[in-house]
Amino acid sequence: MHGFSNHARINFVKPCRSSHIEGSLVTGRPPSSVSGPVHENGGLVDYDMLEKTATLFRPKLIIAGASAYPPDFDYPHMRKIADAVGAFLMMDMAHLSGLVAASVVGDPFEYCDIVTTTTHESLRDPRGGMIFFKKDPVLGVDLESAINNAVFPGLQGDPTCLTGFNYFVLYVVSNCRALASRLIELGYKLVSGGSDNHLVLVDLRSLGLDGARVEKILDMASITLNKNSVPGDKSALVPGGIRIGSPAMTTRGFTEKEFIAVADFIHEGVQITLEAKQSVKGSKLQDFMKFVTSPNFSLLDKVSDLRGRVEALTTQFPIPGV
Repeated sequence: MHGFSNHARINFVKPCRSSHIEGSLVTGRPPSSVSGPVHENGGLVDYDMLEKTATLFRPKLIIAGASAYPPDFDYPHMRKIADAVGAFLMMDMAHLSGLVAASVVGDPFEYCDIVTTTTHESLRDPRGGMIFFKKDPVLGVDLESAINNAVFPGLQGDPTCLTGFNYFVLYVVSNCRALASRLIELGYKLVSGGSDNHLVLVDLRSLGLDGARVEKILDMASITLNKNSVPGDKSALVPGGIRIGSPAMTTRGFTEKEFIAVADFIHEGVQITLEAKQSVKGSKLQDFMKFVTSPNFSLLDKVSDLRGRVEALTTQFPIPGV
């Protein structure tokens, strides 16, 4: 946000280890941050220690908010701390906004300079987000101008330009087409004959298979996709197809080359599923599931070998933020 120098400190009032802060601050460089203290017994925010921490580190911004904190926040105390160190006070009330609107919990607007929220949680609206700020300058900063500029063009960019997100979506589509083309080469029937977007729907019925069985074997091989109905199906529990999407692995950095490898892995998993179905006694899905999850599953070595190669590839592409 304009008005902050590079490496300006931020103090997070993070009530418990499982909580997360959903708001973010954009400066020229990543600011340094300090997490707010909590009492280990009870997990309550230690406001006295927060005051000491703020006095020591002199943050430019104090952010409060949580996704798993049952008590209410002590806004007057946080306001006092922010004023004492010359910091902005921000509240991310995403999980509390419906309760705030109904006045059944404390009101952050009375004390905070900036309040952010989603709209789809306790407000029960469609997905979205909102940023509220004081109209009058705070600490010499015009928050309206600073936040508006940070959101657009700072974060959302010029719609006439190709943003990073646009490039990502282009790769999502091209990767999906590479996946679809390879599956067709391997003899699979795709619903609609291919893909124009981010997913492929494979019809397995001509192979004498269904999506539930293939989904299970691939899951055992560390390949996550889902069973899916295809035109003409009569059962949603044992549908005739599988659905494969490209956004997740594109996010991890997969290119067309890796998606072709994914198609080959899926094909190998389908072949194992065919062999397993022919080996199991009984025609019901539960018979198949019991067979493939038993310690004596005869094809476990094949599944393990496939899983090893799948994980050898995917571990080269870390999950962002993990």
